[in-house]
Amino acid sequence: MASEAATRIVSLLPSATELAFDLGVGERLLAVSHECDYPPAARLKRRVVRPILPVETMTQAEIDAAVTQRLHENASLYALDEAALRELAPDLVLTQDLCQVCAASGNDAARLLASLPAPPRVLSMTPKSLDGIFASLMDLGAATGTVTRAQALVDAARARLAAVAARTAGLAAPRVFCMEWLDPPYCCGHWVPEMIALAGGRDRLARPGTDSVRIAWDQVRLWAPEVLVVMPCGYDLARATTLAATLAGYPGWDELPAVRAGRVHVVDANSYFARPALRVVAGTELLAHLFHPRACGWTGPPDAFRRL
Repeated sequence: MASEAATRIVSLLPSATELAFDLGVGERLLAVSHECDYPPAARLKRRVVRPILPVETMTQAEIDAAVTQRLHENASLYALDEAALRELAPDLVLTQDLCQVCAASGNDAARLLASLPAPPRVLSMTPKSLDGIFASLMDLGAATGTVTRAQALVDAARARLAAVAARTAGLAAPRVFCMEWLDPPYCCGHWVPEMIALAGGRDRLARPGTDSVRIAWDQVRLWAPEVLVVMPCGYDLARATTLAATLAGYPGWDELPAVRAGRVHVVDANSYFARPALRVVAGTELLAHLFHPRACGWTGPPDAFRRL
């Protein structure tokens, strides 16, 4: 027997909030996390998550060290508003255990949710690929009674991705490096390597379907990317551009083919790459434009990227 469609939803994950609005059930969201900022209506929702670390005032190196230490100690990076959750009494909570840096998750959240007078259903979204993102959307559609809408969105997304692949097929694939963190350098992982391949690029430092990891800068120099895309996880274009200015001090920076050719681009990672939601389709179209500007135009927002 099918369960009833959820009507009182709390999202602890920015991508889940986006997907809920995509499905037309944004009005059912009682509360969200502090990072849920898209679409704009999400910013008006009650917040039930706050960060433990003052990341706004920390450098990337400080964030990396602090996060690594807290994860090593099995300490949470976020605090849940227990009183608010008891008051709201949700019947569905959206979270994930893919990346503890991205959302309130883990044992603390599980214990709190289980202790509520009427424990809610917990939908954990853990996509590691584009197919995984689409599966998460279908799962949310099933939980909210919007499967037909979810399927239509998946079909439309797949059609757009297929169109990108068709435009880039047969084109010479440039060596690219998509940089998910700057200090220390991280390669890209999860669904981003798929996006790169569809967009007609080659990133041999990428890790498809698994975590992004620290890499030695010498590996980047050896790979000699012809296009370098700066996409620090959790950063919008303005903040990422500020960070990218420090790259000029990296050893051998001026020798990279991408630098010599003026093909270093900073992108709005939060909107198009870091969050496993439907905007990764636009992110794939953006990469195709950065890799193959003559063959692939960009009709999205002009503030999606900036040439460094």
